[in-house]
Amino acid sequence: MKRTENPRAWWLVLPVLAVVAFSALIPLMTVVNYSVQDIFGPGQRVFVGAEWFREILHDERLHSAFARQLGFTASVLSIELPLGVAIALAMPTRGAGVSACLVILALPLLIPWNVVGTIWQIFGRADIGLGGAFVHALGIDYNYAQNPADAWLTLLVMDVWHWTSLVALLAYAGLRAIPEAYYQAAQIDGAGAFGVFHHIQLPRLRGVLTIALLLRLMDSFVIYTEPFVLTGGGPGNATTFLSQYLARMAVGQFDLGPAAAFSLIYFLVILALCFVFFTVLTAGEER
Repeated sequence: MKRTENPRAWWLVLPVLAVVAFSALIPLMTVVNYSVQDIFGPGQRVFVGAEWFREILHDERLHSAFARQLGFTASVLSIELPLGVAIALAMPTRGAGVSACLVILALPLLIPWNVVGTIWQIFGRADIGLGGAFVHALGIDYNYAQNPADAWLTLLVMDVWHWTSLVALLAYAGLRAIPEAYYQAAQIDGAGAFGVFHHIQLPRLRGVLTIALLLRLMDSFVIYTEPFVLTGGGPGNATTFLSQYLARMAVGQFDLGPAAAFSLIYFLVILALCFVFFTVLTAGEER
């Protein structure tokens, strides 16, 4: 029987398109408009073309912030993805322990970002924080407010603590979706734990890990609240990432034209990175 399509169903999508246009497209076009103008005040602006884009692309501070951003994103991805998969593999598959593990893993994800920064700001202090006092008790001179390496390490550990649960929950859901027949066949073939993981679990987790990687890539590349609360971008500019650089330009200096140009470049960089990762990770599936 020939399948017929009802074009009237598209009318149901129109409200969603209207909301998206209002909440995303209109602000985006406003940013594009600002990026090609020099704004002096209400009703006072001059068209400057691509001048702000050239200025931003040749800004050394932006290059340094971009390098720090890439380093941070690469670090958290290289830690959180393997750690999340390892936690998912170690979780129980049945019984009351499943619910307990899921609730415990979900707790860090429920904490607001500014609260996470505040928690670790207090936790890392040597005078009132358990973490800072413990590190000092080991004889290590630790001060995230003055030492760039300590600040970077604290921010990295904080992000791993906050977001590894997301990867673990996604990986656990992917593992539970694997049919039991795969494990029975592996048992008949005499495959060990590594063989099961390499030939069954990891390939079946490819789609889930792709989603986890893209989510963590986008979120880590736009991180703002946690380092702002924890270190304020310091000491110096050690933890000043692209989002903080943009906020200082737009809010602190009120340079709306350069900030708009920078935000568009920022958006295109994230879009390009996500496209590259998605293309690479899904290339095998298409073949």
